[in-house]
Amino acid sequence: MKRIFLTLTCLCIMTLAYTQVVGLADINQKRLEKQKVSMLILGSWAVGNIALGATLVNQREGESKYFHGMNAGWNLVNLGLAAAGYLSAVKADPAAFGLYATVSEQHKLQKVFLFNAGLDVGYMMGGLYLMERSKNTENKPERLKGFGRSILLQGAFLFAFDLGAFLWQAQGNGELAPLLEGLSFTGNSVGMVWRF
Repeated sequence: MKRIFLTLTCLCIMTLAYTQVVGLADINQKRLEKQKVSMLILGSWAVGNIALGATLVNQREGESKYFHGMNAGWNLVNLGLAAAGYLSAVKADPAAFGLYATVSEQHKLQKVFLFNAGLDVGYMMGGLYLMERSKNTENKPERLKGFGRSILLQGAFLFAFDLGAFLWQAQGNGELAPLLEGLSFTGNSVGMVWRF
């Protein structure tokens, strides 16, 4: 009787472990797909701004020239970030993440988007500052106003993008809950409660 109970217990644990691994791979696959789509959106915005800005910078004068030039330059950085984020998602193996790594990666990515949303508010404030400063200077006020308008626009787009990407990634947090139910952590030990 003890052997039967021990065998059934082992089978239950193995089934639970297998289910957890399959669940983790699915969760990681969804997170990586969302990351790829987000980076494609950012990259598309960047390519469009670079193309339009590079085309119009030499066709415009004054404030508009600086606006388009800053848009093109700013988005070179966005394109690099989008490419790096996309490639990292493509290279990642969804099945290679254990429970801790899955939770860690999920929250790390969300923190990056949320932190960036905070930076974006700073960019918008900087753009408004440059626009306001352009009113009180005689040294190329059109440059300050054009740069300020561009930074305000780019900051506003990035704020919407980062906040949207954060909220989209955060939808996956609910899928982690069933995997973590019954786990308890203390300062010195880890325990699992199994309720039938």
